[in-house]
Amino acid sequence: MLKSDKKKLKYICLMAYVTLGSSSLTFGQNYNSQVWNPDLGNGKFKNPIIHADYSDPDAIRVGEDYYMIASSFNHSPGLPILHSKDMINWTIIGHALQRQLPEEVFSKVQHGGGVWAPSIRYHNGEFYIYYPDPDFGIYQIKTKNIRGPWSAPTLVFQGKGLIDPCPFWDEDGRAYLAYAYAGSRAGLKSVLAIAKMNADGTRVLDRGTIVYDGHELDPTIEGPKVYKRNGYYYLFAPAGGVSTGWQLILRSKNIYGPYERKVAMAQNKSTVNGPHQGAWVDTPSGEDWFFHFQDKEAMGRVVHLQPMVWKADWPIIGEDTDGNGIGTPVMSYKKPNVGKQVVAQTNPQESDEFDSPHLGLQWQWQANPDGTWLMPSQKGRLRLYSQQLPEGSKNLMAAPNILTQKFPAENFSATAKIRLRPSEKELGEKAGLVVVGEDYSQLFIRKDKGKYQLYYGTCSRAYIGAEESIQLVASLSDDFMYVRVEVKNGKSCQWSYSLDGKKYISVGNQFQAKPGKWVGATLGLYASREKHSNDSGYAEVDWFRVEK
Repeated sequence: MLKSDKKKLKYICLMAYVTLGSSSLTFGQNYNSQVWNPDLGNGKFKNPIIHADYSDPDAIRVGEDYYMIASSFNHSPGLPILHSKDMINWTIIGHALQRQLPEEVFSKVQHGGGVWAPSIRYHNGEFYIYYPDPDFGIYQIKTKNIRGPWSAPTLVFQGKGLIDPCPFWDEDGRAYLAYAYAGSRAGLKSVLAIAKMNADGTRVLDRGTIVYDGHELDPTIEGPKVYKRNGYYYLFAPAGGVSTGWQLILRSKNIYGPYERKVAMAQNKSTVNGPHQGAWVDTPSGEDWFFHFQDKEAMGRVVHLQPMVWKADWPIIGEDTDGNGIGTPVMSYKKPNVGKQVVAQTNPQESDEFDSPHLGLQWQWQANPDGTWLMPSQKGRLRLYSQQLPEGSKNLMAAPNILTQKFPAENFSATAKIRLRPSEKELGEKAGLVVVGEDYSQLFIRKDKGKYQLYYGTCSRAYIGAEESIQLVASLSDDFMYVRVEVKNGKSCQWSYSLDGKKYISVGNQFQAKPGKWVGATLGLYASREKHSNDSGYAEVDWFRVEK
């Protein structure tokens, strides 16, 4: 190959990397988590298959590939996309929604707002995602390449309280949209509805028809997924509440009903509470499987996989040991027969060395990010430029520039090698590692009167504006130090720090993590300041590591 050809090839590869992000180079490669692996290596798997807050999962198979999406609420980028070859080992390959709309709303933190339960479908050679924002309506985005770029959001159905959409294209070409209502916005809940759409699914043609009322038998029914089999229209829908409910199946020969009802899975004597809200997926070999979540408080809504069988045109999900037609969730089972053995053991990414010019796909901000917030890699270090806290802030939870990722397991430690490089001006700059939730705790660095100091901070009822309590921990040099949080049983957090990366000193009592608004607790990195300036200092994070 000529030198000029090599240079041209290098340029093409670089531009592909810059355009698609670091995920384009890591797609299909393994991330071997130290803290959770659902693949038992003996032909079986254990639940949860993803022990992290991928809430309201929906999944599809396209050929030999499986794709999963999840709710992301106020976090940005939103709508994480995961890929698997066997439904057990998953990796993050991108986000379908780079910025939430309207921009002026989501430039500020909207705890509990944003992207609620979405659905993904593959239709006429394109991937479609429908997602709801309970304050604005139901949106559609689509692409021919699952790794993007995705189209700009189209508002398909405007209105408050419209949630949990799922599109369906019938054999005759007619298109429909199933959805539910959020009582907090619509003044009505516990019902499912169907609306007609135009053929390309970009707008509804009516205001919808309620097809099932769950007030008597299935309160809080929501999250419908539409399927068709053997002439029956099926609505798979969770009922009974997020942490206490069951998986309901409705079927009818007419998409508008009337619908027959059957419970396909319940907690029964298992430890899996509220097993519902998910997706039916098959394998090329003809097996049927069902993804669902389990609410685990500070851990968020973790993802399980259950075997599924059909009897008399009704599905049974999990194991029906007593023969009553209602399945019970399994905690371990033989792996799906996907037609060929998948050796790779892959988990959603956690640790980050910050060696890439693109931010790792596991990270999300608390609101739409601005280009001034970070440099993903400066000599192999994440650089976070300090941002002024919103006016009137009494704690961190209104700060949009907290860079977060999910708790990855019940038991783990997260350590950041970090230093602060404040501006020469006195701006009240600080930087740290924080466990984010309705209550939060953190270790942060601040320069006071020329000295670098380490502080421990805690805040209860942060979302309603309670003030943070802080205490001085130690004086520091101006170089890197190490902050660590060790999590046990999904919520008990013990903080510690080290000056040399070897000896760690515990700080404070155990902090009990709490979930956020509809989300689990998260791990966050940030740099902030109290005053406005024409320039800022910054924090540098050499690495962030999740270990046992």
